[in-house]
Amino acid sequence: MGGIYWLASYPKSGNTWFRAFLQNLLKDGDEPVKINELSTLMIASARGWLDEVLGFDTAELTHDQVERLRSEVYRWSIKSGEPEYYKIHDAYTWTSDGRPLVGREATLGALYIIRNPLDVAPSAANHWNCTIDEAVERMGRSSMALCRSRQSLTPQARQKLLSWSGHVLSWVEAPGLKIEIVRYEDMLRDAPATFSRAARFLRLPESPERIKKAIRFSRFEELLRQEEDEGFGERQQDAARFFRQGRVGGWRDALNAVQVRRIIAQHGPVMRRFAYLDDAGKPR
Repeated sequence: MGGIYWLASYPKSGNTWFRAFLQNLLKDGDEPVKINELSTLMIASARGWLDEVLGFDTAELTHDQVERLRSEVYRWSIKSGEPEYYKIHDAYTWTSDGRPLVGREATLGALYIIRNPLDVAPSAANHWNCTIDEAVERMGRSSMALCRSRQSLTPQARQKLLSWSGHVLSWVEAPGLKIEIVRYEDMLRDAPATFSRAARFLRLPESPERIKKAIRFSRFEELLRQEEDEGFGERQQDAARFFRQGRVGGWRDALNAVQVRRIIAQHGPVMRRFAYLDDAGKPR
């Protein structure tokens, strides 16, 4: 059955790493796939994709008008009876006419990648070229959106992120959506089991040796090496680099006590739900 599996995440939560794994798994080559040649590079908000399918320039439309058309674009984009895989950073929201942004007809399911917001904050600050305090503020803002300005045309349509907690809950509690949740931390700590579970959900090859090779070819050190050698098209213009550290617990060296308390105060219930806090509300 054809359709789209969405690779969904809040920014800087491991989406690119997973897509590198996915493409290496599909290609099953003798060397790592180039990060600038990921066939899963298409993001749901890409304006070029929307314009190509619709047959006209969406630049003159309002954000709400573009969003009302997006589910139709995804439905018309299904090319075959095989699953397709696309990145998405939008929260799972509804358009102004009451339909899911991603559409129901085109969607097979979603793999949701979640990462400890304490580690997301410094990574997002680097990606957005802002201070950590500013990144923490954005992560707590329920109206947070990317590419929302009408003053300059961006390569992507508006993406409503909501707050970090709002983003997570919008996907994991979306009614009627088939979803598999993967923690970034488990991708590092128990890679074979975690990536195998994800591959099974996405109807991807499940050979243990093939998965093991795809994990090796998409390890952080390989992605960083490629970015240093050739650059990476997804890096923000003002960011020093896209792949920053790729480790768990880096927040302990990057955040001060006030920033930690602020993130926990904003996102504690969701952090506890996904085992980022212990029963006493302390970071694990």
